[in-house]
Amino acid sequence: MSDDVKPKGDSMPAGAGDEAAPTDVRGEPATTDAASKGRLWNANFFLLWQGQLVSAVGDVFYEIALGFWVFAMTGSTGLMGGLMAASVIPRVLVGPFAGVIVDRTDRKWLLVLMDAARGIVVLGVAIAALLGVAQLWMVFVAGIVIGLCASFFNPSISSVIPDIVKRDQLVRANSFFSMIHGASGIVGSSFGGVIYATIGAPLMFLVNGISYVFSAGTEVFIKVPATHKKREPSHFMTDMRQGLGFVWQTTGLRFLMLTAGVINFLASAGMVLMIPYFESTPWLGPARYGVAMAVLTAAMLLGMGVMAAVKVAPERRLTVFGVGMVVFISGAAVFPLFNTFWPILVAIAFFGFTNAVVNVLIQSVIQLGVPGNMRGKVFGLLGTLTQGLTPIGLAIGGLLGEALPFRIVIIAIFFSPQLGSRQIRAFFAIEDAEPAPAEATSPADAPADTTPQNDPDA
Repeated sequence: MSDDVKPKGDSMPAGAGDEAAPTDVRGEPATTDAASKGRLWNANFFLLWQGQLVSAVGDVFYEIALGFWVFAMTGSTGLMGGLMAASVIPRVLVGPFAGVIVDRTDRKWLLVLMDAARGIVVLGVAIAALLGVAQLWMVFVAGIVIGLCASFFNPSISSVIPDIVKRDQLVRANSFFSMIHGASGIVGSSFGGVIYATIGAPLMFLVNGISYVFSAGTEVFIKVPATHKKREPSHFMTDMRQGLGFVWQTTGLRFLMLTAGVINFLASAGMVLMIPYFESTPWLGPARYGVAMAVLTAAMLLGMGVMAAVKVAPERRLTVFGVGMVVFISGAAVFPLFNTFWPILVAIAFFGFTNAVVNVLIQSVIQLGVPGNMRGKVFGLLGTLTQGLTPIGLAIGGLLGEALPFRIVIIAIFFSPQLGSRQIRAFFAIEDAEPAPAEATSPADAPADTTPQNDPDA
């Protein structure tokens, strides 16, 4: 394993080896029989995936219904924005703490508890709305609870997936999970308004509450290998410092997470100017903006689908990532240069397709390179980093759009990423080797066998 992938000498963060987890002969957490045979769609993966699909569709309908309902009650766009903040801010603030808890608890039952809690809260709002007694404060409380639960749930999902599918299936698994959000967004955008007009907000709230309860019920039957047993107790804040130290000392991981944060920041800053750009350009306008967004979503779904269907060899993943980054940045940056609509659509399509590819690879490589007892902390920090930078990016993009022409700002924003390419290349190399066992405390303790595991049946 490269020295840039794992800290040099004895600088391995102390917490990386504090768990005596059940492991296989390579030091990875013991997987279920189905996962060990190399099948992606084993019972555990299917149960987790379909539960998330149902709850994601419910989420989209809930958000649409909530927006209409709050605006109808108050007529205030400010309150609508405050409601969105009520669910996002807890995720940003609690993320690092939630990640520590994920690594210290039974992840399966944490998933069940978080979905059940969200279901109960949303069902409460739905019942109150059906009875005509719903108040605005109830919706805000529900938003806070949903955000808090998500801050625990999301890193738990990212931590669990590598333990229920085989390592060489991780890219495909993450692609299928990414498709959930893309597909549910299309369904919601296409039918949410019609459904709201047909059945109203209270019944849409009810559907979302039921979807959470359904997801929690299916998660009860998932078998997740335990990785939380410790030889000796440790302090909560000690665990958090160990997680921060692990990310900082693992150079490639640090640069990869910063890259994810920069991408999210710049995308937020650039995308906030898309509507003003289309609106202020006489030959574009709102109708063509809608077409462009439809092309973007379809291209992202296509990218996820390709990554799910095509098995990219480990030695080619870095190349795919590098090419994807170049096309992703170029597609977003060059479209304002065109003075006709079709080249803009082509550039946006390339942007959407490669954005999906890059995001799937970032998620998968982090899962491959982080020990099981650190995944919750790492993904908790990643969620805080990416979501915390989003409102800053929106604000900066808006301010720049006020001072400079939209076209110049968009081009400058998307051409600006500076990546630690050498360090990221080193971290991608971890795909060709098994990670250190959970009990390793220094590079010398890592397994000697670094032969790639090939699955002829995958």
